[in-house]
Parts: sequence; C-alpha cells; structure tokens
Amino acid sequence: MGTTVVSQPVIEWGWAGRAFGAGDESGDLHVVLPLPNGALLAVIDGLGHGPEARTAALEASAVLSKDPARPPLELIQRCHEALRKTRGAVMSVARIHAADSSLEWCGVGNVEAILIRPDRAARGTESVVARGGVVGYRLPTLKAARVALRPRDVLFMATDGIASDYSSDLSLEDAPQSLANEILANYAKASDDALVLVARYLGANS
Repeated sequence: MGTTVVSQPVIEWGWAGRAFGAGDESGDLHVVLPLPNGALLAVIDGLGHGPEARTAALEASAVLSKDPARPPLELIQRCHEALRKTRGAVMSVARIHAADSSLEWCGVGNVEAILIRPDRAARGTESVVARGGVVGYRLPTLKAARVALRPRDVLFMATDGIASDYSSDLSLEDAPQSLANEILANYAKASDDALVLVARYLGANS
C-alpha cells in the first residue's frame, strides 16, 4: 500500500515574542517546519536570558531543523547531546501526523504545550506531560504521548515568560497570529524573555 503524501498545509500558525528588558537577544525561539505528511513544531527556552541563552536555543533549533521527520523524543535526545557545551534549554516538541490526524508530543522543563478543542466544554483540553530537567545538562526519562486531532483544534506552546492563565478567555475562532499577539500583549511577564506559538489544525484535506 502506498503512502499518502499531503501537499497542502495542514496548519495555520502564528507566533509572538520579545526579549527581556531592553535586550534584543531573546533566548526563546520557535520552530515550525512542514513535513510531507504534517508538520514539526517546537518552542525552546534557553536557560536564563541574553546571548548565552540564545546560543543554546539556536543550537537546539539547528538540530530540529536538520532532521525534522524524526520522532519528538529522539529529537530532544539529539538536542541534549548537542547542547552539552551550552547552558542548556527547556523545550517542548510536537509533531502533527496528518495521515491519521494525530499529535505526537514530548517536553522537558517548563515550556507549556496545550491542545484546546473548539468546544471546550464537551471536548476539553489536553496538555503535554513535560518532565523536569534541562536539555544539555540533565535529561529525565522521557515518554512521548500521542493524541487524536480534529480539524480546528488549536495548539498553544508558551515559555514560562507567559503567565500560565493565558488560555482562559481566548476566542479560538481568531486567527493564530491574532491569538499570539493577544497573549503576548496581555500575559507576558516583565521579568523574562517571552514567546508563544499558536497553530490551528486544518486537517489532511485542507
């Protein structure tokens, strides 16, 4: 049996972020890479802030970009090896599989990743189970999870520079870029770099 290759985008997405204080060297980065049957998404938070935090985040981003089709757990393990000479980072990585409409995700540290269904009351919210640790320094035993996706489900990924209650009163029908801008404007902390990535699943036949 042949493999169905999805050529159209399966997500629409947007992001917003800013560096701590007056600096322009944010240690928070996002990665969004299209794949033949889906997409890879990640948010990385280099420890602390400033140039050294950005160096760690850029190193992790390069690893993810080199071979994005690998499973999220394996990608985090590869980042761990690459970041040993940096100050390290925390991160969440998610892969959308359009062939079976599923989301595979894994995280280390306090980069939040949540999936919100359009009808929250009936279908609820799911979140990645991130393990404590630091990529590049102390990697915990990891286990990736896989959840079903439905068209219009929205994935939010945010560093700890975003207050954790940001998702409570959002209108999920807004464009992902508008949602990201709203979250950054209203929930970014003044004490750290901040970044949020928002992606809406469109489905395999979008």
